[in-house]
Amino acid sequence: MPKLDEYDIAILDLLQANARATNVEIAEKVNLSQSPCLRRIRLLEEAGLIRGYRAELDRQAVGLELTVFVSFRVIRHSRDTAQEFQDALARIPEVVAIHMISGEADFLAELVVENLAAYEHLLTEKLLVLQQVTDIRSSFAIRSVKTGGALKLPRPAAG
Repeated sequence: MPKLDEYDIAILDLLQANARATNVEIAEKVNLSQSPCLRRIRLLEEAGLIRGYRAELDRQAVGLELTVFVSFRVIRHSRDTAQEFQDALARIPEVVAIHMISGEADFLAELVVENLAAYEHLLTEKLLVLQQVTDIRSSFAIRSVKTGGALKLPRPAAG
């Protein structure tokens, strides 16, 4: 993991706000010339800090009206069971986030689907048949207030 300086943080903040910003725009805003700015972006990509670029879509506008948070309990608490379950869940396109959690459940997943009927189909055909699962609990979002937010990056210590 590279040590981030104020330029790296500024570049990452700008890209989170607008991944379509050009190198010229970014370089100007962070007070670097274009070549060093582009070099820094490439290094951030190579180091895996920037994992990709994508468009953030309006879920409702594209017909995905239901967000469901699903908690799962798995049968045996082993590394293999957890990995098998994570891999199976990650292959389901409606799953947009997966977290291993503490508490009564073992995993929490965020799913986005068209409607309740689509969730029922997903539940019965894909989730309930996962061999590692012993319990599933669903909570439905009434309204999404904030999704896909930018990360608040830690600032480098003053040196």
